[in-house]
Amino acid sequence: MPEARFKRVLLKLSGEALMGESAYGIEPQVLDRLARQLQSALDEGVEIAIVVGGGNIFRGVAGSARGMDRAQADHIGMLATVMNALAIQDVMESHGIYTRVMSAIEMQSVAEPYIRRRAIRHLEKGRTVIFAAGTGNPYFTTDTAAALRALEIGADCIMKATKVDGVYDADPMTHPDAVRFDTLTYMDVLQMGLRVMDSTAVSLCMDNDLPILVFDINTEGNIVRAVRGEAVGTTVTKGA
Repeated sequence: MPEARFKRVLLKLSGEALMGESAYGIEPQVLDRLARQLQSALDEGVEIAIVVGGGNIFRGVAGSARGMDRAQADHIGMLATVMNALAIQDVMESHGIYTRVMSAIEMQSVAEPYIRRRAIRHLEKGRTVIFAAGTGNPYFTTDTAAALRALEIGADCIMKATKVDGVYDADPMTHPDAVRFDTLTYMDVLQMGLRVMDSTAVSLCMDNDLPILVFDINTEGNIVRAVRGEAVGTTVTKGA
């Protein structure tokens, strides 16, 4: 069996990835597939943390665009991520995967408060940690939360799960001739305006030399292939 390339990774899941073919909410079959893939990666000794978005329930930017106060809308979006985190925890534990949900907004009856050293200890004990409520602050996306948490826990890589098999120069859903990149630099992403992660998250990764891997989560086995270092998706690094 190939040895895992990474010891500790942070998986960034969008809320939309949990919808499956639905227009809203959480598709149980999606969570079940996710749990199976995560179990395969955990079996190889990889420590996994997760940051999940809330766009399948509520997006703060969308609420703000409709006239809602931006800070208030973002806090609603953060609470949506907690709902997703609890749903992921439930299905993972039904598969026998020990998890802890840690929230940047304290709500101790349903989740632990985020404490960096405690999160690292959970990972060292083989528990999967799900970080919820973003950074706890409005105006910051869950992409930025993922970059921040990955650096705080000493992750070797951010693995961003998407519905496509990497980063393209145009939307492959609407541009059949779009070209996929195997590798990119952080500056490529920023200068070309590629929708990998938001610019704050990419800059944070660039400043701290944290690799980003963008891959298709819907392909069975891609998580374990990614942690083994196989050619999956698009890798963003500082380059040569």
